[in-house]
Amino acid sequence: MSTLIPTTAYLIRAIHEWCVDNALTPHLLVKVDAQTRVPMAFVKNGEIVLNINYTAVKDLHIDNDAVVFSARFSGVAQHIYVPIGRIAGVFARENSQGMFFEVVDGQSPDPQKRAESAATDAPEPAAAKKSHLKVVK
Repeated sequence: MSTLIPTTAYLIRAIHEWCVDNALTPHLLVKVDAQTRVPMAFVKNGEIVLNINYTAVKDLHIDNDAVVFSARFSGVAQHIYVPIGRIAGVFARENSQGMFFEVVDGQSPDPQKRAESAATDAPEPAAAKKSHLKVVK
């Protein structure tokens, strides 16, 4: 049997669409690493929250490997590249409803390799830092 494509990118696209359809503002919570291309001046505690509403970005593309777009930060155009494996959550700014994902530091940027290693890796230690966001049902 062939290996399945991870569901993370599909879920991100679905929550993004749900936000837009409901006139909500979709945001990404990103755990920044060396493969992540974001404006570092806006990174706090290794994380950045990005507004991915169509009114805030240009040329938004969410595929199975990464989220790519252009946006202005303090008036300066920036090209943003976020590997899917570095996205810790996608949610609506207005009500925090969305979906959050576990991001393990040191993960391979290749989703295929991540999926394979996730099947064999031990669970992350309980002492890992928790996000300041809460899940709202």
